[in-house]
Amino acid sequence: MKPNFSLRLRVFNLNCWDIPYLSMHRADRLKRLGDFLNLESFDLALLQEVWSEQDFQDLRQKLSLTYPDAHYFKSGIIGSGLCVFSRHPIQEVIQHVYTLNGYPYMVCHGDWFCGKAVGLLVLHLNGLVLNAYVTHLHAEYSRKKDIYLAHRVAQAWELAQFIHHTSKSADVVLLCGDLNMHPKDLGCCLLKEWTGLRDAFVETQDFKGSEDGCTMVPTNCYVSQQDLGPFPLGIRIDYVLYKAVSGFCICCKTLKTTTGCDPHDGSPLSDHEALMATLYVKHSPPQDDSSPAHGPAGRSALMGVLREAWTELGLGIAQARWWAAFAGHVVVFGVFLLALLCVLAVGEGAREMAVLLWTPNVGLVLGAGALYIFHKQEARGLCRAQAELQHILRRERETQDLGSEPPLDPPLATEGGHG
Repeated sequence: MKPNFSLRLRVFNLNCWDIPYLSMHRADRLKRLGDFLNLESFDLALLQEVWSEQDFQDLRQKLSLTYPDAHYFKSGIIGSGLCVFSRHPIQEVIQHVYTLNGYPYMVCHGDWFCGKAVGLLVLHLNGLVLNAYVTHLHAEYSRKKDIYLAHRVAQAWELAQFIHHTSKSADVVLLCGDLNMHPKDLGCCLLKEWTGLRDAFVETQDFKGSEDGCTMVPTNCYVSQQDLGPFPLGIRIDYVLYKAVSGFCICCKTLKTTTGCDPHDGSPLSDHEALMATLYVKHSPPQDDSSPAHGPAGRSALMGVLREAWTELGLGIAQARWWAAFAGHVVVFGVFLLALLCVLAVGEGAREMAVLLWTPNVGLVLGAGALYIFHKQEARGLCRAQAELQHILRRERETQDLGSEPPLDPPLATEGGHG
């Protein structure tokens, strides 16, 4: 690789809102999306909420000349909704499905049935190894009473760990997707602090688009005020995040968003706004890195976020255990009733009543049993994430007690110059 090596990378990200039978104007919006992607010829187009595999195949056929390589990530009952189109050959593909993803009985929300995941693509661009990740985390349905907060924090931690452990041989790391988190939310801070990823909106030299980089805005006809909640001017929940390892630096030259409408047609491509980033990668001596994340202040911020996440996961564990205990008591009560009904069925007087109550009581026991198993599994999933955080925090305390400089956290130690 030449010393004056420089690479331009144009990236497109969009939550497509492609839900069969529910999303409005699906066919028209996807047709215009395909036309736009062909016209712009990005290096990578990373999409979320493409819930129809047939829609992916239609897009793939339409984009085959401009984007010869593509991949659809399959998981869950109805799919992850994640897919990617690339102008460059995709060398490797890996997918990781999040351990926790909402509740099966919350059918109206549907996240559990989707199998939310993170997909990884490995590309080789002029000798440079690029790890590109696309993801979609659990939705936030209520800002005031967010029953999924612990799940989203656990997903953010799982995502951060997945990126760390799969990017050790990469020169550049890119993460795009709908994180369903505001920039200062706990999960978003946890992800960025642990991985060292930088936010394109914060870092870009030239931004054009919606105010404050919002990716759901009131001017979009598909967005209701209920979607925005207490943020009537819009929310920023979709991201382009990146970093380079030692020996390279990366910067975001331009970042654009749509502003509630298709740049060429006028009507929106989705209920979310698209992100279009132009990144530049070049050589940089390792000593040029002066990131504050390596210093005491950066380390203190990281530890603070880890402690806060540990606490939030603890609250989630307590809630999951409460529901498991409640379901367990219902099972015991139901089994007792079944035994009582068996006794009554033997007698003559209450046989008809016992037979009548038998079926709903069996349903109660089976339903409560399924609830017990699910929440026990939920508690264990949250405990696993909390244990990983606890291990890091314990090591930090031990190294501080010894009074020596602690070994730098691996994700921070691998981050290189940013340019």
